[in-house]
Amino acid sequence: MPDAALRLKSLLDQLLGAPLPLRIRAWDGTEAGPPGAPTLIVRNRRALRRLLWKPGELGLARAWVAGDVTVRGDLYAVLDLIAGLVWERGDDARTLTDALRDPDVRAAVSGLVRMAGSPLPPAPPREEVRRRSHLHTKRSDRRAISHHYDVGNDFYEIVLGPSMVYSCAYWATPDGTLEDAQRDKLELVCRKLGLTPGQRLLDVGCGWGSMAIHAAREHGVSVVGITLSQEQAAYARKRVADEGLTDRVEIRVQDYRDVTDGPYDAISSIGMAEHVGAERYLDYARDLYALLKPGGRLLNHQIARRPQHDEATYSVDEFIDAYVFPDGELAPIGSTVTQLERAGFEVRDVESLREHYALTLRRWVANLEAQWVRGVRLTSPGRARVWRLYMAACALAFEHNRIGVNQVLAVRTPESGASGMPLRARTWN
Repeated sequence: MPDAALRLKSLLDQLLGAPLPLRIRAWDGTEAGPPGAPTLIVRNRRALRRLLWKPGELGLARAWVAGDVTVRGDLYAVLDLIAGLVWERGDDARTLTDALRDPDVRAAVSGLVRMAGSPLPPAPPREEVRRRSHLHTKRSDRRAISHHYDVGNDFYEIVLGPSMVYSCAYWATPDGTLEDAQRDKLELVCRKLGLTPGQRLLDVGCGWGSMAIHAAREHGVSVVGITLSQEQAAYARKRVADEGLTDRVEIRVQDYRDVTDGPYDAISSIGMAEHVGAERYLDYARDLYALLKPGGRLLNHQIARRPQHDEATYSVDEFIDAYVFPDGELAPIGSTVTQLERAGFEVRDVESLREHYALTLRRWVANLEAQWVRGVRLTSPGRARVWRLYMAACALAFEHNRIGVNQVLAVRTPESGASGMPLRARTWN
């Protein structure tokens, strides 16, 4: 079909009910749309079939992961524009059923069907997880963690850099180094927990061992770090040995529900609680409470979503569930605080680090882009595209306050009421 880009843009304008703010480059080499605008490159007709069979986020994600679409120009600008069209139209958005009552929309859809060619749906990319249990059994959680973290330690070294910390950094200035910001985050957690030499720390979801190593080396504590990822555990154990800390740091492949060697003086849970699930969150909080000695502190570092008017309508993000964090769930910060209090904790401090995560994610994206060829070689083209899209989209979500991240400091306050907290709590700042 000659001038496929112009035809495609015209059909999309009809379908959206507004001019598409992107430039389109089609598989025949033609282009249409605002000059100088970020360009969405549609490499083949299969991309149209993906969108027709799965309209919305998942169809776009499948086309991106498979390499059927890509962008020219600023990825963040393209994602911002697409978000405004697909996810953020609010009261102006119409359901597909409503839209199809419009003769112009029906004509546009028919036109896209003709352009798409074959009527058969393309197979999802092989990187997609084809299960939706959300039961959070030990077995399903282990599989979900393996999907996300057992990508290859070499790949994570590219993305995360030397710190190997996979959670929000703590920035003194936006132009600081990622390594300094991650070290400052680990130190912030240690200060909030009030760690002193000789104490026992449980690090739940210990990742590649960075928190455990920092706490043992800088604060003289004994640490048990637990993870469900075999690759993380092997990497963390080598780092511990290289640091000469095997007498103070133990790394286990273990579910938090199976830890029985409390009490601990402190517990850190950094970027792990998102995997727990709403149905099991109270049990998670109770398990950690039981593992702490009276007066012990918990630092829970967790991504939060905005609350909905009707919480029963909440659904897990399709792209992230299918490609990034299978069975991952986000909760509003108020719900997290409530569940911790129901478990018996006294919540003493809540600090939002939303802007800090946006800065962190942009650095991770830059790291991956700078070593793109090697990153693809270490994983697959589809997996590398998943990570680039996921991190860039999340950076924008944090910047626009669609999601946040919070550190919640809670204490297992004894019956006497002596929490052990200083009168001016934020001495760690």
